[in-house]
Amino acid sequence: MREITFGQIADEVAKLTKACSSLTPSCKRAMGCALERERNANAVFALEMLAENARVAEANGLPVCQDTGMSVVFVKLGQDVHITGGLLTDAVDEGVRRGYRDNGYRASVLDPVTRINTRDNTPAVTHVTLVEGDKMELTFLPKGFGSENMSRLYMLTPSAGMEGVKSCILEAVRLAGSNPCPPMVIGVGIGGTAEKAMLLAKEQLLREVGAPSEDSTLAELEREMLSKINALGIGAQGFGGDTTAIGVHIAKYPTHISALPVAINVQCNAVRLAHTVI
Repeated sequence: MREITFGQIADEVAKLTKACSSLTPSCKRAMGCALERERNANAVFALEMLAENARVAEANGLPVCQDTGMSVVFVKLGQDVHITGGLLTDAVDEGVRRGYRDNGYRASVLDPVTRINTRDNTPAVTHVTLVEGDKMELTFLPKGFGSENMSRLYMLTPSAGMEGVKSCILEAVRLAGSNPCPPMVIGVGIGGTAEKAMLLAKEQLLREVGAPSEDSTLAELEREMLSKINALGIGAQGFGGDTTAIGVHIAKYPTHISALPVAINVQCNAVRLAHTVI
């Protein structure tokens, strides 16, 4: 049994929050490719401004976006790890609290009923998965709510089939319009229960932007949906053009014989992620 302390976890999470100031390498590549192929002058201008904003933010340690989001932390916890000094979720919250304070990031978290701000961007949303081994893997996703508010869950009947799934994905993007600051990354979860589908969709935002599914059927569906989404013409920042999305990531999970859940989670153009292993 290996011990990992409360303090170690908090320290690492605090470091991960710096992700709010930089785009992931795969996002930069995808945005660069979008700019190279864009034919709409207004969209070219928008993509150039997004790229310049990202460069300035990273160079100066500033937030890529004023919305530094609600902290979502995915934990893969080795079953041979023993956490000492406090609860895992409390350690994650301490790291978020410290990181957002020290970096001057906006506190955006509040009580949903009273609307009173917690003032330190806690609590985080922490998802824990038990795995083999004696290590802890942490992935930090600061989720802005211009995109998060565009999330959708469809509880289809099996008769809707894959055409129904495709229609739901397109409808979700069409209804989102320019609200999530496109170009977007679209995470899709098919199957499971309502909450499982939503979690699957959120987890797809952790993939490298544009990386195809290892399932060949899903990879083909991702390519098809990316093409159809870009044909909608919403474009960068809603200016029209060729690039409404820079990635569609789809996962599936077995479901009940009478169900076909489809969840869509949208990520804005500012894909910010950080990862570490303790």
